[in-house]
Amino acid sequence: MLFRFVFGAVENKKHLLSLYNAINNTEYSNIDDIEINTLSDIIYIRMKNDVSFILDSDMNLYEHQSTFNPNMPLRGMMCFSTLYSQFLSVNRKNIYGKTLVKIPTPRYIVFYNGDDIFPDKIELKLSDAFERPDSSGHFEWTATMLNINKGHNPDILGKCQALSQYSDFVAKVKENYQTMPIEEAV
Repeated sequence: MLFRFVFGAVENKKHLLSLYNAINNTEYSNIDDIEINTLSDIIYIRMKNDVSFILDSDMNLYEHQSTFNPNMPLRGMMCFSTLYSQFLSVNRKNIYGKTLVKIPTPRYIVFYNGDDIFPDKIELKLSDAFERPDSSGHFEWTATMLNINKGHNPDILGKCQALSQYSDFVAKVKENYQTMPIEEAV
């Protein structure tokens, strides 16, 4: 919930833009260019995500995980399906016509700060979940997992102060939790 507040709240768009710039090596400066479209857990959607937004023809989905989850590509594909349905509806796009409908490019990032040891960056692939292995490459959906634990991804953490502070806060809570109840650790 903290990740969603820091990066997904409308009043914190500056942090979201900083994070986007850090990940993509860009220098966007206008927070009004961000269109936040985060899914809420409402009855007819039955799905939620941490933060999603459109910027510069990219549909970005940012998820935070404190435990490793190899199902993130599947979860991401399902979220993007809902996000694209909303995008098509809001923009009155007809996918049943003869004209190719252009959609924002999907960008899916998972920020990991759990206790398992992972490199700075790994690509999780939907095809790893296929019951029958398929190396044809005809269909693939990926999630880029970035390790934001202390000592990992210093370039990204160095470019985004809010992410660096978030990472430091979580590390301190985990350290405190070793010797005290979670309420006191926080």
